[in-house]
Amino acid sequence: MLRPHFLRARALGPARNWVALGVFAPVGMLMLLGLMLYDLRQTAWDKAEQTSLNLLQIIEQDIARNVEIIDLSLLAVVDNLKAPGVTELSPKLRQLVLFDRAMTARDLGLMLVLDENGDSIIDANAVPPRQVNNADRTYFQAHKERADLGLVISPPVLSHLLKVPVIVLSRRIDKPDGSFGGVVLASLKLSYFTTLFRRISLGKDSGVNLFLRDGTRLMRHPFVEADIGANISWSQTFRRFLEMRSGRFIAVSARDGVERCYTFTQVGDWPLILNVALGTRDIEADWLEKSWGIALAVVVLCGLTVLFSLLLGQQLRRSTAMQAELTRLSRTDSLTGLPNRRHFEEFFERAWKAAARERKPLALLIVDVDHFKGYNDRFGHAVGDTVLKGIAHSLTASLHRPRDLPARVGGEEFVVLLPGTDRAGALQVAERIHAAVAGFALPSSGIACGTLTVSIGLAIGDGKGATRDLYARADASLYEAKRGGRNQTKCADEADATAEETGAEAQGPRVAEPMFRRAG
Repeated sequence: MLRPHFLRARALGPARNWVALGVFAPVGMLMLLGLMLYDLRQTAWDKAEQTSLNLLQIIEQDIARNVEIIDLSLLAVVDNLKAPGVTELSPKLRQLVLFDRAMTARDLGLMLVLDENGDSIIDANAVPPRQVNNADRTYFQAHKERADLGLVISPPVLSHLLKVPVIVLSRRIDKPDGSFGGVVLASLKLSYFTTLFRRISLGKDSGVNLFLRDGTRLMRHPFVEADIGANISWSQTFRRFLEMRSGRFIAVSARDGVERCYTFTQVGDWPLILNVALGTRDIEADWLEKSWGIALAVVVLCGLTVLFSLLLGQQLRRSTAMQAELTRLSRTDSLTGLPNRRHFEEFFERAWKAAARERKPLALLIVDVDHFKGYNDRFGHAVGDTVLKGIAHSLTASLHRPRDLPARVGGEEFVVLLPGTDRAGALQVAERIHAAVAGFALPSSGIACGTLTVSIGLAIGDGKGATRDLYARADASLYEAKRGGRNQTKCADEADATAEETGAEAQGPRVAEPMFRRAG
């Protein structure tokens, strides 16, 4: 029979499905959110890397072009000084021959020719030349010691004449015999770099740096005076700059401990290294802001989805449990709590087909209370109801298998269906029922224990034919038990034999369908 907990389990199934859907759907949404945020983060990094590369190319091209222009001017001076008759020209004419108009650019400081002692002998911007001695400068000493240096770019220095910070680009001048004859130099104001870098808008942890290959910082943006001229050749970051001509990596700055993404390149063919360093926090700042907004919205939606799913699931549980309870009540006898006639008939049909399919016997017991009308007439319907409840309890107590079905089919008539049970097993169940009923006492009725009895009709079927045939046989057996003195069990084969002897068949069969029986 269908137990109440089984009905509740079936009722709760759809509710659990809705709750599961309400929980797993947000999980899927969160997974999609994670993938989307990861993709947005990757997009932010790709954008940052492309921005770094674009900035690097623009700045590098500008610096390389200006350095090249200055170097070409220096080479022109070196070559023209070797030309016959240039040294004999008047100072004004010699100035026009040696220097071009490029040297009048805004950020160019001065252009001088120094003799072997470091004294200025030709000035691109003054006739006679402004007097200065630069023999103490490192670039002058380097050219004096070596003739193969080519273009030398100095660290930032304070110009003796201009009194502003500059870097000096210089080339060696040789005498006709190859000995050291002096230096031609051009100074480039650091304001050139500050103006160039100032156009760039970067985050607070980001910056642009220009280094010499020896690790000396020529310029930094944002500008920090203490960093200009500092040497960082010892740092792991700068060592990675030297490994390749250009590249990209993420590292923690030795200067301030901030993690940055460094995009770097060598400036032209010059001993200069340029890098654009974007702080990882700056790169992810916009992404984080958007991510928090999107994540908050999705989490709220997921929370609402879960909440609504739980509420819907609770409502469905209530609804389905109520529906299951109504279904159970429609299939249950309200007085005894046993399955009712409708439930019995449905179960009987399924058990009958199973018996035919599995080739196993099916036993049917029809149990009827003896002298039930007398109880009602003598003690009232309340006692009669108690009797029926007691019979129901006795039937249930006599059955030990979950698949056995007791039911009340009307009035004082009960049935017991025993799938897979032969005649001997069914008789044992009938004996247990008699014993259980005999041990039932009517409370406050004055009837002694053991006076309540039942008559039982038994029939065994194999699934062949119709259920009404088996029921008719069991009903005929019950009739014979009543006729034989009550408080006994009669089997269908015995009842058939008795009917043949007494001519009971002439009376015709009893009603085949379950029905309310008159008290007997």
